[in-house]
Amino acid sequence: MSPAQVSRQHNPLRDPRDKRLPKIAGPCGLVMFGVTGDLATKKLMPAIYDLANRGLLPPGFSLVGFARRDWSEQDFGKIVHDAVKAHARTPFREEVWRNLAEGFRFVPGTFDDPAAFDLLAETVADLDASRGTGGNHAFYLSIPPGSFSTVCEQLQRSGLSEPSRGSWRRVVIEKPFGHDLASARQLNAVVEGVFPPDAVFRIDHYLGKETVQNLLALRFANQMFEPIWNANYVDHVQITMAEDIGIGGRAGYYDGIGAARDVIQNHLLQLLALTAMEEPVSFRADHLRAEKEKVLSAVRIPKDLARATARGQYAEGWQGGEQVVGYLQEKGVASGSTTETYAAVRLEIDTRRWAGVPFYLRTGKRLGKRVTEIAVVLKRAPHLPFNDTATEELGQNAIVIRVQPDEGVTIRFGSKVPGNQMEVRDVTMDFGYGRAFTESSPEAYERLILDVLLGEPPLFPRHEEVELSWQILDPIEDYWARQSRRLDQYASGGWGPRCADELMARDGREWRIP
Repeated sequence: MSPAQVSRQHNPLRDPRDKRLPKIAGPCGLVMFGVTGDLATKKLMPAIYDLANRGLLPPGFSLVGFARRDWSEQDFGKIVHDAVKAHARTPFREEVWRNLAEGFRFVPGTFDDPAAFDLLAETVADLDASRGTGGNHAFYLSIPPGSFSTVCEQLQRSGLSEPSRGSWRRVVIEKPFGHDLASARQLNAVVEGVFPPDAVFRIDHYLGKETVQNLLALRFANQMFEPIWNANYVDHVQITMAEDIGIGGRAGYYDGIGAARDVIQNHLLQLLALTAMEEPVSFRADHLRAEKEKVLSAVRIPKDLARATARGQYAEGWQGGEQVVGYLQEKGVASGSTTETYAAVRLEIDTRRWAGVPFYLRTGKRLGKRVTEIAVVLKRAPHLPFNDTATEELGQNAIVIRVQPDEGVTIRFGSKVPGNQMEVRDVTMDFGYGRAFTESSPEAYERLILDVLLGEPPLFPRHEEVELSWQILDPIEDYWARQSRRLDQYASGGWGPRCADELMARDGREWRIP
């Protein structure tokens, strides 16, 4: 059997019965904690409906909501209905909704109420009998990390975490996975003290995005990219997640957390690992994780953090034709807060492939546009047989993977301008998912929830990756915490503080404007 055949045989993302058909979850149910939050109503509930509408959930699928509300099951059904109507990706179909709604249950209670969890255990057992869920249940903790310990202990005490023979129980937790290395280790100890590691699914929704997964296909399915994906040809890599919104009503969560903990520690370092990792033996979860962990272990933090990091806060300004307030004027933000809304870092990876290639990571709120991208910027050609005037508008070749919102890939290269003279200018060749495929891309949470129900773990980071990411960020956060000067301000609608531009200018480079 050839290596390619072996890889196809063990690819967990492929249904062995038919390469064209997606996998369908077997008998199961989902218990959702935090059903009153924005994540549940805007993402999770619509994703569950979309999965059902696509025929990817079993007929007896059940959804149990748990919250401190005096709701009946009809009230809970109305909440889900409204969320689906407002945010579902696929069209609303009455017959799909009716079948799905038959499996809705609601359990009122608080996280520290043993009686509520005993009632939850009875509800789950009843669903096994009435809906045929077979003892297979996932517990989605869409709640603050401070409540993880209490909920996990209650799940263990009530017997909900323990599967019967031949069934499974899984737990899903959302970021943040701690606020530093010590708290991440403590959190991991709590969760994995109740559920075995293979039953713990840590959600990083960026890993469920189609374009992030396409990064693996781009690199390893095409001969044209991999030979140049190294320090011999790559000048530097920029990984950007820019948002055009402020913190909204999230001051209680965001103030004290900041852009680096909120985005760099998880999303951007995961994108860095996928961009820089070696080819895995297969797409099995353990093989993918092994390669990502090697990259994160090899990340080198610069000694001079004053020159290799930048941060700032958005000030008032104009965005989208509207005047907006600055971060310090946002409701709920502490006066004189030193929480950054923009963060940028320069990292290097001490491997043979990437030695000497800087990776620039940046994220910020109230920037010029909403965009997430990975830009692999190539070195200039060693010799240009043209006059200087012929190439004065020629930049560096680049391969840009657009993660959101316009998913696709752009390749920038030089081409002759039509005319009698030799003039070379940058042009782009563009691939967009929406134009190239008739199939619409599923939302990230659709993919991730289905993978939880299937028990497919490739897209979920294990605690080793989480801890390695904190080992990278903690020294940077410690350095920032010792700084007494006021954070640099940047105008809303711009592209960040001046210190971020200076970070790049020291290396003779500049940020891409997406």
